Amino acid sequence: MAISVLIADDHGVLRAGLRALLNSEPEMEVVGEAADGEQTLRLAEELHPDVVLMDLNMPKGDGIYTTRHLKELLPEVNVLILTVHEDDSLLREAIQCGAAGYILKRAVESELITAIQAVARGEMYIHPAMTRALLDQSTAKTLPDQTHSSTLTVREYEVLRLIAQGNSNRQVASLLTISVRTVESHRANLMEKLNLTCRVDLVRYAAQHGMLEDWEPDMSGGRLN
Repeated sequence: MAISVLIADDHGVLRAGLRALLNSEPEMEVVGEAADGEQTLRLAEELHPDVVLMDLNMPKGDGIYTTRHLKELLPEVNVLILTVHEDDSLLREAIQCGAAGYILKRAVESELITAIQAVARGEMYIHPAMTRALLDQSTAKTLPDQTHSSTLTVREYEVLRLIAQGNSNRQVASLLTISVRTVESHRANLMEKLNLTCRVDLVRYAAQHGMLEDWEPDMSGGRLN
């Protein structure tokens, strides 16, 4: 079944280019276009797309405002921010408002396709140039709060770090030389132990608890002390 996409951008020429690109993909279909925030919310409610490709600079409700309200109305819809802004604070605000991804308009076409596919699967996608910004939030650069994370194995901790860095399950498996099924098992255990519900929650948790700064675990598979 094709991934349905709603394009939200106030530039008609850009929308036309995106529509042509996405409709050329056999597994994607542009189901609507919006030129402002109000129209985006209205069409999203009407069309229930899998992914909303959201610009940040739009009239009648910018991308941050529109994302926040869209996620309140339709939490199942995945929002991918597509913007020219390489701004750390905008990235963090977009993620906090519920966006599942953030990609720059200077990205190549294949990156955009990959990003849409990732967020449609419920995963998070951050443009490589912006990944560090998500990890550099104002959190302690120490081991995380032990109330939940003390129960994690070292392997689960490493899987969490790699997921938060934007790696797919397949990439994590390759980096750790384990199977994709094993990664999925670790991810499920992480969700249960940390009381989280999705990949985006894992990324937020890791960033908020300083798990990704200046710490290299011993890959022995034991528990954290």
